[in-house]
Amino acid sequence: MPKLAELTSLIRSKNAGPFVMTFDIMFEDPDAYRTVKRSKVLNAGLIAQLFGCELRSVRFFECDNALAFKASIPRPRIQGDQGDADLHGGQQFAPLMDIEIP
Repeated sequence: MPKLAELTSLIRSKNAGPFVMTFDIMFEDPDAYRTVKRSKVLNAGLIAQLFGCELRSVRFFECDNALAFKASIPRPRIQGDQGDADLHGGQQFAPLMDIEIP
């Protein structure tokens, strides 16, 4: 089974303000996007599981016109708070890369 990182053109995370982090999963190939979408592997439940947050706090979007998925979750720590190891939220996407797509 291919991993998500093998099918995408970009997987990234970033701040969406000091309290929210967002993940973008983008594709250049429409067929790859449709394969991932049809698999239903990417969903709010998986995001909640991977990032240890409550399902009700996950906002998950399928963006057909952009060949992309987007998810937003509360930051585990407020941006810049003591103990915030990733001030810009740019290093949090790694767990998404190894998701296997049937």
